[in-house]
Amino acid sequence: MPERVDFYVLGTSDERERLVYACRLVEKAYLQDHTVYVHLAGPAEAEAFDELLWTFADRSFVPHELAAGEPKSPVVIGCAQPAPAQLLVNLAPEPPAFYADYARVADFVDAEPARRDAGRRRFAYYRDHGHKPETHNV
Repeated sequence: MPERVDFYVLGTSDERERLVYACRLVEKAYLQDHTVYVHLAGPAEAEAFDELLWTFADRSFVPHELAAGEPKSPVVIGCAQPAPAQLLVNLAPEPPAFYADYARVADFVDAEPARRDAGRRRFAYYRDHGHKPETHNV
């Protein structure tokens, strides 16, 4: 059961900005020696985030891999096969069924109407399952 569920609310509707902010959070967790599983909606999204994590900042290096078998990197990106980690970064429109396996969940909401509505549903889901999500306006 997660000790914390955090929602990062961005004022922009630009999906790239939401994903870059997620990259920064993943990098921060990695630099603090935390393991991270980044969950996305499908394989194309996972591959795109994998590429973005290599390129989002010139001076950044976050060792990561796509989920496949036993993880060898501190950051794993996937869409179906969860990896053991301390932090779950959810970039999918629904809360993953396995979210309770993580000590902390980070979720992201931006101003694009469909993503904002999906974020509200995820927030309500976590709240309805006994969590008190924290909101951080970015």
